[in-house]
Amino acid sequence: MRDEKESHEKRSRSSPVAPRSSPLKLHRILGIDPGLHATGYGVVDAEGGVPKLVEAGVIRVPATGSLSARLDVLFKGMQEIVEELAPAVIAIEELYSHYARPRTAVIMGHARGVLLLAAAEKKIPTFSYLPTKVKRSLTGHGRASKEQMQQAIKIQFGLPAPPEPPDVADALAVALCHFHHAKMMK
Repeated sequence: MRDEKESHEKRSRSSPVAPRSSPLKLHRILGIDPGLHATGYGVVDAEGGVPKLVEAGVIRVPATGSLSARLDVLFKGMQEIVEELAPAVIAIEELYSHYARPRTAVIMGHARGVLLLAAAEKKIPTFSYLPTKVKRSLTGHGRASKEQMQQAIKIQFGLPAPPEPPDVADALAVALCHFHHAKMMK
């Protein structure tokens, strides 16, 4: 049995959160917005052609400590989500970093790498999407703001308020991008 206090420190669910449904869905998509401090995740069931919100939240990583220790927290948090929510596929946002910040890109690459490793460990297929493609698929505009993305997610799932933090809305947007992409490929 896992220690609830320890689990809560690593992972918190977004508010508002849809209740969990049963695991092992065939069309369950886990969307990921990678980050080293906060990684957003959103799980969507896509059966019946209409996406349904299952759960969303963030994996929080301490701001201090060695890089390897922080990556370990992220990896274990991802393993926990994958184990509990049993996604059929994982959709993850590609890295975006301004050329003036190469260090940020390298650090984010480490975070994205451990997230992909957690998926590979469970043999879950992964799909990557550029941030502009994700934004365009949800809002029709590849340069949509964080607030626009949060509002689009609020409307899509009929939520009473936009998801917080924005990482959660971004993760749900990645899951929806994959949903729309997979639908077009059928």
